[in-house]
Amino acid sequence: MSVLRKRLGMITPSSNSVLEPVTSAMLHDVTDVTAHFSRFRVTEIALDAAALSQFDVSVMLPAADLLADAKVDAVAWNGTSASWLGIDRDRSLCKAITARTNVPATTSTLACIEAVRALGAKRVALVSPYTDDVQRRIGNVWAGEGIAPHAERHLGLRDNFSFGEVAPADIADMVRAVAAQGADAAVILCTNLDGAALAPALERELDIAVLDSVAVTLWRTLGLAGGDITALASWGRIFQTSAMMR
Repeated sequence: MSVLRKRLGMITPSSNSVLEPVTSAMLHDVTDVTAHFSRFRVTEIALDAAALSQFDVSVMLPAADLLADAKVDAVAWNGTSASWLGIDRDRSLCKAITARTNVPATTSTLACIEAVRALGAKRVALVSPYTDDVQRRIGNVWAGEGIAPHAERHLGLRDNFSFGEVAPADIADMVRAVAAQGADAAVILCTNLDGAALAPALERELDIAVLDSVAVTLWRTLGLAGGDITALASWGRIFQTSAMMR
């Protein structure tokens, strides 16, 4: 007799060392949900042509095809590239994935924007590891979606592997800094920053929503798959909130 479970497919940057273990840890006690990963090459985050070309749809769709072989119930591009490439890139990617695999799709950027809207946050801060120019571009892209950053902190890093080496204490300090500037939600905008486990305690300490990209991608993907997001309620406020359909 087969076991009825939800299978979540995650398209993963090759140099990311955080999102797979964190997603698996979050699902450890959820017996009817499994996560499955497919990688493509990403090594740096910058605005030059070589760095931007890493996210061409032609290299991302084959990863989705491989996940479809596992009969996943939803697919996520578990990366935040549309935050500097433009949100329409992710919308088009999701349509292409669904057309090829016949399963619903989302991305980390779309999930974070949906989480902000679902929580009704008004003063949103962006915390990231990125360089000055990437962070400025992100601010402009998010403002184009009606979410102009209220505050921000970034680390000035380019090498994607290095993001995964940032100490959780440093991430927490950035969240505290934007909270002190009056933010009512802080988005940890990078799926290679180890911030998911920080969110519940920081939410209690600061009385703001803390939206970690890895956690929020799991929230939205599980919702698309028809799973019970409240099974993960201990991981933060967002897991007590349903997405607003647009």
